[in-house]
Amino acid sequence: MFPHLFSPLTIGGVTLANRVVSSGHDTVMADHGQVTDRLVAYHEARARGGAGLIVVQVAGVHETARYTSHVLMATDDTCIDGYRALAAAVKPHGTALFGQLFHPGREVMDLADGTLTVAVAPSAVPTERFRVMPRPLRLAEIREIIDGYGQAAARLQRAGLDGVEVVASHGYLPSQFLNPAVNLRTDEFGSTQEGRLRFLREAFESIRRHCGPGFVAGLRISLDERDPAGLPADIALAASVSLAADGLADYLSVTTGTSASLAGSDHIAPDLSSPNGYVAPLSAKLRAAVSVPVLVAGRINQPQEAEHIIAAGQADACVMTRAMICDPDMPGLARAGQTDDIRACIGCNQACIGHFHLGFPISCIQHPETGRERLYGIRRPARRPKQVMVVGGGPAGLKAAAVAAERGHDVTLYEASGRVGGQVLLAERLPGRAEFGGAIANLSREVHRAGVTVRLRGPVDLPAVLEQAPDLVVVATGARPYRPPLEVMDGPWIADAWEVIRDPGSAPAGKIVVADFRGDWTGLGTARLLAAAGHEVTLAVRGYAAGESLQQYVRDRLLAAVSRQRITVLPLVRPYGADDDTVYLQHVLTEEPVLVENVAGLVLACGSFPSGELLAALESAGVPAVGIGDCLAPRTVEEAVLDGLVAASDI
Repeated sequence: MFPHLFSPLTIGGVTLANRVVSSGHDTVMADHGQVTDRLVAYHEARARGGAGLIVVQVAGVHETARYTSHVLMATDDTCIDGYRALAAAVKPHGTALFGQLFHPGREVMDLADGTLTVAVAPSAVPTERFRVMPRPLRLAEIREIIDGYGQAAARLQRAGLDGVEVVASHGYLPSQFLNPAVNLRTDEFGSTQEGRLRFLREAFESIRRHCGPGFVAGLRISLDERDPAGLPADIALAASVSLAADGLADYLSVTTGTSASLAGSDHIAPDLSSPNGYVAPLSAKLRAAVSVPVLVAGRINQPQEAEHIIAAGQADACVMTRAMICDPDMPGLARAGQTDDIRACIGCNQACIGHFHLGFPISCIQHPETGRERLYGIRRPARRPKQVMVVGGGPAGLKAAAVAAERGHDVTLYEASGRVGGQVLLAERLPGRAEFGGAIANLSREVHRAGVTVRLRGPVDLPAVLEQAPDLVVVATGARPYRPPLEVMDGPWIADAWEVIRDPGSAPAGKIVVADFRGDWTGLGTARLLAAAGHEVTLAVRGYAAGESLQQYVRDRLLAAVSRQRITVLPLVRPYGADDDTVYLQHVLTEEPVLVENVAGLVLACGSFPSGELLAALESAGVPAVGIGDCLAPRTVEEAVLDGLVAASDI
């Protein structure tokens, strides 16, 4: 079905079995700079699933490269055994293995034992996003770092890896040297375009000197940093062409964006607001100028998209990292023609890059087995098959039903409404979130494939359970909107966000206040929905800023949309009352009143409370039952699906 995607590709002296690439991405699975068993299991799952090339996450080449507390380090020989174990796990599956070589320069994210790290860069030019002012590198340090690239590459070569990739993307140190706005040096590593290229050129020469000409060395670079102060695209293109033409770079991996600014960093892991494959025009321009293979990243989530990009000559291989975080078996399923069984990434960013930013091992809201391969990567057959009743067809119930059936249990899922999906059916109605509904399409496919019996329009109560007499009831009955106590006079129009999302036209004409408790998609999305319908909207948030609980890249895109829609945001307020034309708020720090006047109505996005009545009834009656998802405590889709996995794995 995908003849271009599943054709071999030769890079230097290495031939890939196919053109599906898992690019370097921080997993937060390293320990004190070393490869761990957890990281090995994570990558082995993607190799087993059919990836043609895995590029392991960044490894520091110098002590000043520690940009997080969980970065891999390749600065001494203690790293070799871990990389050797990784190669031993990945390569028997026919997957090539490269390692990224890295220095962040001024892009330092973490504190060192609670204190700020001294960041280094070509010159003392601050970074906007992390608000770091670096110190200029001394010439001796530059030469140490350059030699560090070669020494680190040699260690990875000794460990059995097939190649290395120099990270010059996203505004990291090599990009800082290339960028005239950041590199203000007047010595041989600055002043001219060739001088600014010297650092990167000598890093490659160091790799060749330490590893020999046959070891693969590639370059990852942002051809457009999407930042007014970022590396100009023409300089990035010229540097790439020069290194390839001189035989230093065996391949070029194209991405976009920069870590240095908020808007630029949103492209490091673009969310569902970015078009699929949107970076391919940039890689096409570079591919036309070089003779080495060109790889491209940028929301390439489905094999159809990758096939089109390669067939059109825009790239030689496609980076599909988040596609394989979501479904490590994606390449094998695509090659077998089982495209309907592929669990497609929906670009939510919550458990992948979102976990990384929080300092936790990455996972996927749809596939919590990711990052937990040693616990849940392989289904354990049930010792004694049981009759299992799952009540509730939201994400938690669907995952529990699918996993339990996969393990051999006889599972029937009951959903009170006419369609499974729970709150995801609301989420997909919000502006720009239609793709989020794919989570239910994917979970429904898992349920169907596992052989679960699904009963729609089947509300379940205690008598119904007693009549069925199952061995176990998994209760996933979800939650209902929560309304805080309010002082209300004169009959104002007040609605829950869920009501407005279902029927935006139900809101009266005029100004609407949206009271947002959680700082998540719901308040922002409802405000945008109302603004799109022509309302003047004030979003009153209880936190410091709108979207505070969302992953940064997602929040940035939403806040940009809110600004364009001229939605007024009031931070640090809670609702305490309303009348026919005024919403009364209270500042959460000063307790002073904040009034919004000439208002037509109030929408409450104040979270939800658990629908746990059935669970309580079953427990009182002594019926074996376990509660999962929001009926235990309202959280997000991620926790619901994880609850389903854990509960079903324990049956």
